[in-house]
Amino acid sequence: MQISEAESVVMEVLWQRSPQTSEEVLAALGERQQWQEATVKTLLNRLLNKGAIEAQKDGRRYLYSPRLRREDWVMGESESMLARLFDGRVAPLVAHFSQHRKLSADDVAELRRLVDSLDEEAGHGRND
Repeated sequence: MQISEAESVVMEVLWQRSPQTSEEVLAALGERQQWQEATVKTLLNRLLNKGAIEAQKDGRRYLYSPRLRREDWVMGESESMLARLFDGRVAPLVAHFSQHRKLSADDVAELRRLVDSLDEEAGHGRND
């Protein structure tokens, strides 16, 4: 499911707390997005049409909740980015950030721990 950057901002609000009305979504966006109510309603309608959210009638208003789990969206976005930019491989992505000094010492330590745990799961130790 393809979700635009603007739609993902609305989804983040709904992933944090739901259900919400369009007015509550607008209020949650607050100062960081200078969107009018019509813009938020348009984005909610797009997300409804895509099946990313659902709406329940509550009197004269609708309550919106996500149908798409954040974890599933992040996985899809990650796989799409890797496929487009790095032929679906993680190592070139890490190398790219490493070459451009975007990895902190904490990042490198975390990557080492991850690789070590993957080695342990596969039955390979560092000294094998």
